[in-house]
Amino acid sequence: MSTFGDDSTDPELRKYAPKWSREHPATPNAGQLRQVSTSTSTVPSFEEGDKNRPITPLWPRPVPEPPAQRDDGLLGWVGQTALVAVLSAVVALLVVFAKPLLERASFLVSDSQTKQVASPSDRHRANDAPANSALVSAIAAAPPAATAQAQQMPPSLVQGQQAALTAISKPLVQESSVSSDVRGVTDNEIRFGISAPFTGPAKELGQHMKQGIEAAFNVANAKGGVYGRQLRLVAADDGYEPMRTATTMKQLYEKDQIFGLVGNVGTPTAVVALPYALDRKVLFFGAFTGAGLLRNDPPDRYVFNYRASYAEETAAVVNYLVKVRRLLPEQIAVFAQQDAYGDAGFSGVEKAIRSLRGGNESPILRLNYQRNTVDVDDAVAQLQLRNAQLQQKKHFPIKAVIMVPTYRAAAKFIEKTRDLYPDMIYTSVSFVGSTALADELMLLGKKYATGVIVTQVVPAVDGHSSLVLDYKSALAKYFPGDAPDYVSLEGYVDASVLIAALQRNGSQLDTERLVGTLENLRDLDIGLGTPVIFSRSDHQGVHKVWGTQLDEAGHYQPIDLQ
Repeated sequence: MSTFGDDSTDPELRKYAPKWSREHPATPNAGQLRQVSTSTSTVPSFEEGDKNRPITPLWPRPVPEPPAQRDDGLLGWVGQTALVAVLSAVVALLVVFAKPLLERASFLVSDSQTKQVASPSDRHRANDAPANSALVSAIAAAPPAATAQAQQMPPSLVQGQQAALTAISKPLVQESSVSSDVRGVTDNEIRFGISAPFTGPAKELGQHMKQGIEAAFNVANAKGGVYGRQLRLVAADDGYEPMRTATTMKQLYEKDQIFGLVGNVGTPTAVVALPYALDRKVLFFGAFTGAGLLRNDPPDRYVFNYRASYAEETAAVVNYLVKVRRLLPEQIAVFAQQDAYGDAGFSGVEKAIRSLRGGNESPILRLNYQRNTVDVDDAVAQLQLRNAQLQQKKHFPIKAVIMVPTYRAAAKFIEKTRDLYPDMIYTSVSFVGSTALADELMLLGKKYATGVIVTQVVPAVDGHSSLVLDYKSALAKYFPGDAPDYVSLEGYVDASVLIAALQRNGSQLDTERLVGTLENLRDLDIGLGTPVIFSRSDHQGVHKVWGTQLDEAGHYQPIDLQ
């Protein structure tokens, strides 16, 4: 066995030595010179007989070149395959998470641009976003084979990669979490809508309702609005026709992006508007109608009424006619619009008379006319026929007509029956439009106006309460020249209640929060002489009915209905 340094004499190993070494063989005692002790730093001494020998230098001898690496086919292939598999798995994972990475990067860019981040760390992340986006795009272009290999990876490895990416992304999610925008609400504005007639035979109702709401909104806006937001009313004209209401509701919701509805006018139009609002969870507040469809038991969550119902108005006037004016229930007839509005009023009269009779049913004469017309001839003819029949049977004739109309149809009916029945008592529910009715009747002559009774859901316009005085002041300021009116006063009250609820709600406004505020609104005093109260089981704020009667000058005077 050869020792250290024997490679110079081993023919097999010598062939690997450098060329100069093969050409200059080492001296016979060179091995002794190369054997330097590792335990001491001393150099071995020469024997006396060696002094004349040539000295071989002690610098390290060059290491022979190693033999050529043997090409092991199987092991090499396995190593390369393993390397490719690992790289493919990494690429596949990046492909899987490319979209989240891109979204994070894109968000950082937009967030830094819009919010103008001042923090150095935030700016750093924002500036990195384009580079990250480019990286993700490159990763997304990886070959499908890499994705296939990633799908075959053990679940534990995939979950580990996901956890790592989630941990990195969490701070970004927290920084970017902002509340979604509420429809119709901005930092500076709250938009409400109203669908009502602004053209056609009932246009005064829509115009006055809008006027009253805007007067209250303007007063609030002049004081800074509600938590810095200005109140705005967007109006859409449905002409008091249900077929048009579908279009106006869609316009208000989709195009105008309203937060809620306030003061919608009419019962037949509410038949269309109400389901549309409920399906979209839109607040339906203070509609100008007393119909029962807005007063379900229990109440619909998004529907709130300020005013008394038609059932309450007609019950009040039936009691007045029977108990104060001493008429028999058989002497009462109903003149009503032939639609849902007329149906609601007629049902209220039926219920009140049935109650007076101890639950006994009896037929009540109903005189009809078509909506948006003044064609009352059939109604007049029916009244004449019934009175003739009663006279033949020696029964008491019809002495009072409870009207459920609009103002022009009511004025036309009174015009055509006043001379036939000078002692007839005419009453109407509040929807008629009190001021417009008085104006129409006074054009005919004071005999047509005198004595006509209208039930109201607001105090007398000619009164001097704080509420009425505030209303008149707002009307004079924002609509100079326009006379006070019962419909616009109702609009003013509607808006005043809504504004009070918005103020109690707080600055964080959305529909569900406002509904909760309204359902907990107790004893709100706005100067009506009666508190406004809502609850989860009662979404009608006021149940009081006021009585008014026209005098010879066409002014409404308060009367006691009890």
